[in-house]
Amino acid sequence: MGLGTSIFLIAVGAILDFAVKVNTNGVNLHTIGAILMIVGAIGVVLSLIFWSSWGGFGGRDVVYEGGAPRRRRVVQEDL
Repeated sequence: MGLGTSIFLIAVGAILDFAVKVNTNGVNLHTIGAILMIVGAIGVVLSLIFWSSWGGFGGRDVVYEGGAPRRRRVVQEDL
């Protein structure tokens, strides 16, 4: 689950929990909203923890030198 999906789940959960004023039989929309917000918050935390290991935006290059590919970090410095 990505960062965007997690934020979307938090938004939908907040709408269901705080903005919807409907009483239904068998399904409590406020509970579903709270569950979606919790799952979205867990997704945000996990996305931020593993952001660097997934590569993020650029900054890595795959090099093929005599066999299996390996990763190296490319650092660009302003001169």
